[in-house]
Amino acid sequence: MGKWLIIAGLVIVVMGLILQFAPSLLKWIGHLPGDINIRKGNTRIFFPVTSLILISVVLTIIVNIIRYFRNL
Repeated sequence: MGKWLIIAGLVIVVMGLILQFAPSLLKWIGHLPGDINIRKGNTRIFFPVTSLILISVVLTIIVNIIRYFRNL
């Protein structure tokens, strides 16, 4: 479990560095076709459906590649 905590910490650090020094790399999140953005008066409702599906697919592929090479 310690190994996974170290990996999770490194991933969080890398994401923090990207957000701090290169935020333009993540501007696409929430602006894809299929992301729902409703504005009425002072109320705003936002559902990043397409962005979350894309992130989920990419993470699933990465995890499956890691599992594949780990079982060799």
